[in-house]
Amino acid sequence: MAKRKATRKKIVKKNIARGVVYISATYNNTVITVTDEAGNVIAWSSAGSLGFKGSKKSTPYAAQQAVEDALTKAKEHGIKEVGIKVQGPGSGRETAVKSVGATEGIRVVFLKDITPLPHNGCRPPKRRRV
Repeated sequence: MAKRKATRKKIVKKNIARGVVYISATYNNTVITVTDEAGNVIAWSSAGSLGFKGSKKSTPYAAQQAVEDALTKAKEHGIKEVGIKVQGPGSGRETAVKSVGATEGIRVVFLKDITPLPHNGCRPPKRRRV
């Protein structure tokens, strides 16, 4: 039997100048997604995908590493200006925003918090009948 050679999908380099960085900071992990202005994903990274396990995933250092990884992938596609949208209460939230601003060659245009907030909460349970 002849062995087949594994074929890899070629990564197409896009030329996108502006984008949006979504930072989702939960209590357990931090996920960074870089999209173009239309919302198509260019690059992503998370603390878990970088090899952090357990409680180390939720640290600010892991969030910083995830941001640097996602932005180096995005720079290959030509990202120069980004807006930042932050979601969630996690500990890596502030550090992730700071490390996007500190990244060389990327200019931050705006910063927005998109954490969902309940207006009146969810419906309470039915009254108990005994």
